[in-house]
Amino acid sequence: MRLRFTPVMAVLGFLFLYGPIASLVIYSFNESKLVTVWGGWSLKWYGELFANQQIMDAAWLSLRIAAISASVAVVLGTMMAMVLVRFRRVRGKSLMTGMVTAPLVMPDVIIGLSLLLLFVAMQGLIGWPGGRGFSTILIAHITFGMAFVAVVVQSRLSDMDDAVEEAALDLGASPARVFFDITLPMITPALIAGWLLAFTLSLDDLVIASFVSGPGASTLPMVIFSKVRLGVSPDINALASLIVLVVSIGIITAALLMRKKP
Repeated sequence: MRLRFTPVMAVLGFLFLYGPIASLVIYSFNESKLVTVWGGWSLKWYGELFANQQIMDAAWLSLRIAAISASVAVVLGTMMAMVLVRFRRVRGKSLMTGMVTAPLVMPDVIIGLSLLLLFVAMQGLIGWPGGRGFSTILIAHITFGMAFVAVVVQSRLSDMDDAVEEAALDLGASPARVFFDITLPMITPALIAGWLLAFTLSLDDLVIASFVSGPGASTLPMVIFSKVRLGVSPDINALASLIVLVVSIGIITAALLMRKKP
């Protein structure tokens, strides 16, 4: 009985997770304007999607912000992780550790509101930023992205053996040479994982971006949310299907590369 129960629960779990996604992909090929009424197979909504300048501009803005914020977050997050792991005698280390992990559990509403108040106060004091837009969204995404990167890199550094680095130092290598020739290659998988995590979180963010954005700086999640509130349109289904396709290709590629490793 137990052997039969496990596959059944696994199938039900996968249906619960991927059933809605499958229906979304199918209805992206719907001819009808009504997403709940099937009108036959068609690719016209994909053409409508690429002709929608608002969605294209929002997608390009989100991709730029996600790529830049993830890259900066990797640099700053790695520096934070190095301080927390390698420098054991640092004043306020416990406080710094708590401040690094705080954005991981802090509600997005609190982060967005606090950043909004910060930007408004800075604008009143020094005149920057002059309004909210690309730069404020970028700073906000770097702020919470670096916390996730720091945690990922910190876990990798904690598992590393210090003997290799110490041996290189004993042989006359400078700390910078040890970092770039030994430490950096060893933590590269963590850096890639942190970059992908920060990129995904930035691309997916809606709440924080809603607080710190301004006119003419609407990210893709903001545009999708504004359209969904008025009713789901077929071109949104097409957009979601393309995102699912890109993610699926990435997962399959990663799985194939992992299988090729000895």
